[in-house]
Amino acid sequence: MDGNNIHGLGGCPVNHGGNTSMEKPVTKWWPNALNLEILHQKGARTNPMDLSYNHREAVKSLDFEGVKADVKSLMTDSQDWWPADWGHYGGLMIRLAWHSAGSYRVQDGRGGAGSGNIRFAPLNSWPDNASLDKARRLLWPVKKKYGNALSWADLIILAGNMAYESMGFKTFGFGFGREDIWGPETDIYWGSEQEWLAPSENRYGDLENASTLENPLSAVHMGLIYVNPEGVNGVPDPAKTAMHVRETFARMAMDDEETAALTCGGHTVGKAHGGVAGDDIGVEPEAAGIEAQGFGWANADHKGEATRAFTSGIEGAWTKQPTKFDMGYFDYLFNYDWQLTKSPAGAWQWEPIDMPEEEKPVDATDPSIHRRPMMTDADMAMKVDPVYNEICQKFMADSDYFADTFARAWFKLTHRDMGPKVNYLGPDVPAEDLLWQDPVPAGSTDYDVAAVKAKIAQSGLSAVEMINTAWDSARTFRGSDKRGGANGARIRLAPQKDWEGNEPDRLAKVLDILEPIAAETGASVADVIVLAGNIGIEMSINKAGFDIEVPFVPGRGDSTDAQTDIDSFEVLEPFADGFRNWQKDAYAVSGEEMMLDRAQLLGLTANEMTVLLGGMRVLGANHAGNRHGVFTDREGALTTDFFVNLTDMANSWHPVSDGTYEIRDRASGEVKWTATSVDLVLGSNSILRAYAEVYAQDDNKEKFARDFVSAWTKVMNADRFDLAA
Repeated sequence: MDGNNIHGLGGCPVNHGGNTSMEKPVTKWWPNALNLEILHQKGARTNPMDLSYNHREAVKSLDFEGVKADVKSLMTDSQDWWPADWGHYGGLMIRLAWHSAGSYRVQDGRGGAGSGNIRFAPLNSWPDNASLDKARRLLWPVKKKYGNALSWADLIILAGNMAYESMGFKTFGFGFGREDIWGPETDIYWGSEQEWLAPSENRYGDLENASTLENPLSAVHMGLIYVNPEGVNGVPDPAKTAMHVRETFARMAMDDEETAALTCGGHTVGKAHGGVAGDDIGVEPEAAGIEAQGFGWANADHKGEATRAFTSGIEGAWTKQPTKFDMGYFDYLFNYDWQLTKSPAGAWQWEPIDMPEEEKPVDATDPSIHRRPMMTDADMAMKVDPVYNEICQKFMADSDYFADTFARAWFKLTHRDMGPKVNYLGPDVPAEDLLWQDPVPAGSTDYDVAAVKAKIAQSGLSAVEMINTAWDSARTFRGSDKRGGANGARIRLAPQKDWEGNEPDRLAKVLDILEPIAAETGASVADVIVLAGNIGIEMSINKAGFDIEVPFVPGRGDSTDAQTDIDSFEVLEPFADGFRNWQKDAYAVSGEEMMLDRAQLLGLTANEMTVLLGGMRVLGANHAGNRHGVFTDREGALTTDFFVNLTDMANSWHPVSDGTYEIRDRASGEVKWTATSVDLVLGSNSILRAYAEVYAQDDNKEKFARDFVSAWTKVMNADRFDLAA
């Protein structure tokens, strides 16, 4: 046999692509298989830093002023390999920061600038991010100099801030502290389309109604950050574009005034690039050859001229002085009439009618030449839409008001996914508490925890009432944008107190008992809720025959109604909770997929998800006391019964017409229990079954209780950023 033919079939023995392919082999062959990669992607195996490395501590040692000075100096250090427009990289760096932050969407808190994800696929190769690979390479000397303490995520946003400041604008502030990820975020759903810039109809129920955009998406096309700058589906119509601008920015948590400020302030500097034909531009970075070394969008016609760069295909500046932050955008937009035209690359754009030559901006490469400015369809929307027009008139009447509104909106855009202000580091963190930061007052640690526990234990509340209240309070946490969680005790405030998933009647009963205990002892309600849940767990562990204390760290605070943006918190409402076996309605997405999504947002591993689900079932913690998945006759004791009975071959499993299942005695046919697909997936999925079998073993009863306590504590402390400081 040929030594190179290990199977006797000829060919190379190497498994080409087997270890590097972005495809998931299991779901490739079995599309309905539950893909657990969402819970595995952020393991230590992907992170090159030492296990002892603490990024927050490293950031505190950073030479903040030195970094800022170096980034600001970079703005006017034009490089031959990628020359700056008018000798200033400000517009490019602002676009890098904007597009890094602009992928954030409020529905699930994913995307955004907080992790440096623009370095990886798919964002690094989105059509809307064309040539931002050049901006990152320009920043590399700064990253190289300051090393681990300066994350790419921080540097990218700092570059945008320094760009504005170098062009004469005073920013609102800056917070360091973002920590980089080390690979693509496989948990983010960007849309179902299989091609870039596919028609918008793919993600709208009705393209004439912008609110029908598919949740949780915010962009109008696959591969765009916001709206199509040429118009809806590439057809210019500023009034129609305005509707989609409004919906898209609302899904980024921006109101009309913030949207107008960002549009006008963002286009006050820099230019769009479409000076060469798009057909001549090479492939994106992820599709480029190895010799490109991560560069994409090769441009043979660039010829070292800034004017001949290519990004969106639209060509031109928005203002007369594109390297200066001023009111020039409004001067052009509102003092001239505009007509449709096409860029050299063939993109639709608007140009002014009868603008004197001397009023036009000069060429980005040759200052002896004047170039016609342009506006996108989204810019024209600011003029055509009556609401945006009124806001712009207000800005034009008060330039200071415009500057302040834009500064605050830019700060929100670039910091929205960092969570509470406790996560911000550095000398430029604004002192002002902002409502969108979900402020939580500092909580007291100066109280007798043992005395509080004694009062709770004597309150008459059942273990499951306390467990469910603590769980519902904590489960809102989203690691994606660090919102929600038990800290703040917002479960007692609108809108959370009225959410169906929180069982308002039971919640009100429990709070009526726990709030006086908090007042009597000096503890926060938030601490008392979590402590009560811990007591319920300890009671259930004792029933199972073990004595394990659930860890507790005091210090949570209680937020007020005034510190809570009701509309903003509406998006955190759960419509399913697999851990409590509840789903509000039927959805296209399966209950087990929604459970994976919730587990990932909570920061859980697949094993932690498994142990929590099995434990919550035997505790009887299901929503409204439903019986699905309660595979035990010792309900209320933290036993391994769920796993024992799930894996017991004396049982058989049968679907019922309402979408649930019956677990029957294999010999007699007697129905012993009922279940949902969320329960049974722990036995049907090979990976989850492997975890379930561990806890079904006779020798792991105490291990299960300890693992449950560990996972429970992780959820209760998920938003305790003060503990990681």
